[in-house]
Amino acid sequence: MCMPAALKPAAVASRPKAKPPIRLLFIEDSEDDVILLLHRFRDAGYAPTYRQVMSEAEMHEALSAEHWDLILCDHNLPGFSAQAALRLLQDLALDLPFIIVSGVMQEDEAIAAMRAGAHDYLSKNKLDRLIPAIERELREAGNRREKRQAEQTLRQSEARLRALTDNIPGVVFQMSYTPEGMLGFQYLSEAAAMLFGTPADELISGSAGWMNWLLAEDVPGFIEAARVSSDNLSTLNWEGRIQLASGELKWINLRSSPRLSEAGAVVWEGVMWNITHSKRVEADLRESRSQLAALSNHLQRIKEDERERIARDVHDVLGGTLVAMKFEMSLLEAKLEANPAQARERARNVGRMVDDAIATVGRVTRELRPGILKDFGLAAAIESQGEDFAQRTGISCNILCTDHDLNPDYDTSLALFRVFQEALTNVSKHARATAVGVRLMQEGDEVVLEITDNGCGLAPADLRKPRSFGLRGIRERLTSLGGRLDLSPVTPQGTRLTLRAPLLPATADEHPNPHRSPHP
Repeated sequence: MCMPAALKPAAVASRPKAKPPIRLLFIEDSEDDVILLLHRFRDAGYAPTYRQVMSEAEMHEALSAEHWDLILCDHNLPGFSAQAALRLLQDLALDLPFIIVSGVMQEDEAIAAMRAGAHDYLSKNKLDRLIPAIERELREAGNRREKRQAEQTLRQSEARLRALTDNIPGVVFQMSYTPEGMLGFQYLSEAAAMLFGTPADELISGSAGWMNWLLAEDVPGFIEAARVSSDNLSTLNWEGRIQLASGELKWINLRSSPRLSEAGAVVWEGVMWNITHSKRVEADLRESRSQLAALSNHLQRIKEDERERIARDVHDVLGGTLVAMKFEMSLLEAKLEANPAQARERARNVGRMVDDAIATVGRVTRELRPGILKDFGLAAAIESQGEDFAQRTGISCNILCTDHDLNPDYDTSLALFRVFQEALTNVSKHARATAVGVRLMQEGDEVVLEITDNGCGLAPADLRKPRSFGLRGIRERLTSLGGRLDLSPVTPQGTRLTLRAPLLPATADEHPNPHRSPHP
């Protein structure tokens, strides 16, 4: 009984398993040998695509035009050889399996070819190793290709990481414990040179020399923070100060995450920032708040002092005048009939006392609310205040107003008037002057008020004294108007304050002041 051919086990077993496509480049002058080799590939299940070349020029053209999986080369062709083919392959920097298949080849020639770069050599009379050798070399070529791709990917990743770390304002670092139990860097980005003033390479040594820059009082806190982070594998976030070899003091913030290395050691990776500027800003802000609080207390004291002075004027001057008037009135009443001459003298005394009381009331009222400023303008208010100052202190006050029609914005006039009052107060308290000169004028779009004394003088550095509230108040009041205060010495002695402010502030038209006097 005959079994159908389709069911014969031998037939099924002899059918080769299909293999992936393969592209073969033959360097061979015998077409029969090419056909013989192709037959071996087809028997192994390959469906090869191939090309046969016989010279260096043809090989160069084939390699430039197409991609090949394998090169099978005869040892010696007319005008061409395996050695020359290998040199061309290397010149083109191509990594292709190169197998020499030759009919006659001496052992020393085979060894030389292998040293030149051939991957294997086979005899045309013994092709049993052909397919296993080819498949081995294809695998090796694939491994080399994957390795090159992995290395290229790694290089690209490292380049991207380096670009990121080099452009981060902070210093990217890797840090771990040294054998001495301190902390040293294993990696630092290029920004370390800006932070430490030392190239990163000099600090990447595993030593903890950089910790010598930490201020002594900050070292225990840093070591303790690192210990807690190491024990708990928690984030290390620390701020402290370093003093570089140049003497420069910097604040740094170090923030990193710990992990365990393959050896079980704790490694920190993170970023270190230069926070010196922000710390200085914080310190300046605290100082400003302190000065603001001190200024507020000073203003409160000034208010209380002013109230006390007004109360003293009312009690001592006005009250005393009124008591004296009452006493004189009593005496006047007793003398009306007995001694008319004395009665008239008493009446005149009462009149003078009334005049003094009226003057005192007027002076106190003007200081509290300068109505003359609103009714008659800045020049008249300054002249009146100067006269009162001279009468009260005995310091002569010479006032020159070059333009009595000067009519600044009311807010500007009031601010300059208050500054003038403060300046005269400073002269009477600190300058030890005997004379004051005042000039009020207009220069362009500015009103200028000059106050000059012949006292002991005042240096520009006095403006920066923490307790120089009077001058600081003057400066800040002018700044709020868009003006400025200039301070200069006077020869042979004394000080000149020059106050400048815009006639009409930029906001005057947008926010008209209802108290401002209209222009004539």
